[in-house]
Amino acid sequence: MPKDPGKRGDYLFRLKANQPALHAGVQLLFEQPVSSLITVRQRDRHGDRQELRELTVSSDLNEWADWPGLGQVGRLIYTCRRKGEISRETSYIVTSLSAQEATAGQLLHLVRGHWGIENRLHWVRDVTFDEDRCQVRTRSAPQVMAALRNTVIGLLRLTGVRNIAAAIRTHAWHAPRALALVTTPQGITQRGYAVDSGKH
Repeated sequence: MPKDPGKRGDYLFRLKANQPALHAGVQLLFEQPVSSLITVRQRDRHGDRQELRELTVSSDLNEWADWPGLGQVGRLIYTCRRKGEISRETSYIVTSLSAQEATAGQLLHLVRGHWGIENRLHWVRDVTFDEDRCQVRTRSAPQVMAALRNTVIGLLRLTGVRNIAAAIRTHAWHAPRALALVTTPQGITQRGYAVDSGKH
């Protein structure tokens, strides 16, 4: 389906198994030694953790796949080596950006930025809020609790907080700060803490 130039809105997201036809087609494409595939690699080191990201992209499915505005598909292989142990994860992406609009290197940069935000949010919810052990499981309560956690994380991020766990402990001991975070925009300081009229 051609994109309407008057209504430009590109997408880039992870392809999941709930789209079985496209998922199978993309998997099959990257299992074949096709010369048109383009691969880029990026290595990073964080302390004792070595990471390798390898993104391979192709436009070969554009005419075959019944997918709106498809520009490229990709396979991302993430390899992590830490303390002698190696873990590897493979995922697939679809995007409306054509090869002329975004190179494999640019797509890898976009993927890292997008998934980094997503992973950071889920990690905070899982570890800091211990979401998996929450006993609230009836009706719409889980969705409400998730929305409240996301709101807290978002408010703290807006104030410049980097350590969510430390900020939560600080606000737990200083209720007026927590209240000011929600009710008083001028109570937000450059240090990332909400205060109530300067009183501690």
